Amino acid sequence: MIDGSSLPYEENIALTKKVVEYAHQFDVTVEAELGVLAGVEDEVASEESHYTKPEEVIDFATRTGCDSLAISIGTSHGAYKFKPEQCTRDPKTGRLVPPPLAFDVLDAVMEKLPGFPIVLHGSSSVPQEYVDMINQYGGKLPDAVGIPEEQLRKAAKSAVCKINIDSDSRLAFTAAVRKVLAEKPAEFDPRKYCGPARDLMEELYKHKIINVLGSDGKA
Repeated sequence: MIDGSSLPYEENIALTKKVVEYAHQFDVTVEAELGVLAGVEDEVASEESHYTKPEEVIDFATRTGCDSLAISIGTSHGAYKFKPEQCTRDPKTGRLVPPPLAFDVLDAVMEKLPGFPIVLHGSSSVPQEYVDMINQYGGKLPDAVGIPEEQLRKAAKSAVCKINIDSDSRLAFTAAVRKVLAEKPAEFDPRKYCGPARDLMEELYKHKIINVLGSDGKA
């Protein structure tokens, strides 16, 4: 994976091409990124997202030689993917309802690059049961919101072959650890509070693989 999305277009191409030329010597595939996601990932950060421009993808893929392409269609990094003013609120629950992903952009990219592997970063759903558990046991995650699972399922049925959901696992792990430490404040053995956390992460990934990403049995 090489993320040059924060660079100007030509610089992103130059950096990605350099990585591809090196990696391909060793039969290593390269995932590139075009379009900017909001949030922070490693050393790459942006306040605002910018959708991938479909008119650039053929030129980018051809000149870099990348094997897959991460695009921006409205996802973002972290547990706060959207600001409250970008969302509406469910009148019954008071929870934020995020704006829909730009499937028109995804469709246009697929039309330009038929059959080319597409990737979505920053696609955690931020399950509200984990957010509620974290907040119940001393955490502070107000208005954390992610990508609805039905939208991810729709994306997974397209040319999107990889969907990144790191924040969901972090939330599951943190929720379980907080619960154990709150209910058993004398506990200090990591094996006793990391075990339930691992179990909850395993439950999360089984659900995602089978019910959301449609990748069961495809390893």
